[in-house]
Amino acid sequence: MFMHNFKYALKTLFRDRMLIFWTFAFPIILGAFFNMAFSNIENSEKLEIINIAIIDNDEFQNNELYKQAFKTLSDEENKDRLFNTKYVTEEEAKDLLEKDEITGYMLLEEDTPKIVVTTSGINETILKYVVEEIVTNGEIVENIMEKEIQNGIGAGIYNLYNLDYEKIYKNVLEKTQNQDVKIKDISNNNLSYTMIEFYTLIAMACLYGGILGMVAINKNLANMSNNGKRVSVAPTPKGKVIFSSILASYITQLIGLTLLFIFTIFVLKVDYGTNLPLIILLGIVGSLAGLSMGVAIGTILKSNENVKIGIIIAVTMLGCFLSGMMGITMKYIIDTNLPIVNKINPASMITDGFYSLYYYDTLDRYYFNIISLLVFSLIMIIVSYTSLRRQKFESL
Repeated sequence: MFMHNFKYALKTLFRDRMLIFWTFAFPIILGAFFNMAFSNIENSEKLEIINIAIIDNDEFQNNELYKQAFKTLSDEENKDRLFNTKYVTEEEAKDLLEKDEITGYMLLEEDTPKIVVTTSGINETILKYVVEEIVTNGEIVENIMEKEIQNGIGAGIYNLYNLDYEKIYKNVLEKTQNQDVKIKDISNNNLSYTMIEFYTLIAMACLYGGILGMVAINKNLANMSNNGKRVSVAPTPKGKVIFSSILASYITQLIGLTLLFIFTIFVLKVDYGTNLPLIILLGIVGSLAGLSMGVAIGTILKSNENVKIGIIIAVTMLGCFLSGMMGITMKYIIDTNLPIVNKINPASMITDGFYSLYYYDTLDRYYFNIISLLVFSLIMIIVSYTSLRRQKFESL
């Protein structure tokens, strides 16, 4: 009997065009619009390699700090390459600048860098900022060098009257460049405005499963449908009938989510990174949260089916808006001013789970969001169960 009801519920759901549109077609259509709207914006904001020149005088050649810094920033094999650097004379640099072949050039005189540019813009600002950072690092190296000399003299390693400053400087510079304590880049290269929008799109698709859950429970309520009246008077255990209907809704929702993943990955070429299994797990748990929310709304409210669908869509879109779908800064604003809102917002739990996979090298926050979604689902199920137990009818 369970399998018969399950198959019947599954066929009924797939024959409902409105449900198929909201759970299957709408997220895919919206994903295509996201891709068209944000991909061009993102491409226009990509930072290009900046053409600069360095005056290749004796002072620059004797300064290891500047040599190594610009060598690293201009290395073609470096994925974070910033500059295309030419080492020329001052006359050649002036000629290149006049022809607009370079953004600017740097001249090192008495260990003091001089930046020469003709205009002000983003590239010129970046060059100035990089040089200022090198100056700051140089001061750090000098301070470390002084401590190195003091400690070395105290330990008898260095002779106060016969110090090889160049050798000590190179040793200190090598230590600072190869130190174990470094900023660790744990972020995926693919995070972008578009990716954030796709994260919220998946959250929306998960919560739209609430429509399926609501329809499934509506068809088994005596005050909502003729089928519900037959279920109420039938000798079949009502729990099995309701559970088979909800399971059919959940399977349908997961099929829709799978199609959305396939479309975004293979058609739109969205790169979800190396944590795809965890992203899929988050989608499965998020779908359960959406389904249970729809079941709860279906059992609590006594309105007709169209009103309930409108409420589910409104709640879903509000939750997605607060989690950053219509503006990526909205989630930050809510987290800063009203953090409790996003802690009970399932859409925010889902998107926050995606963010945690990007920002953190541990899975603590990810699993916290998974548990939060499961707790939310459990609360919705308890509310639904309590509401169903209290429903009694004098006549049908």
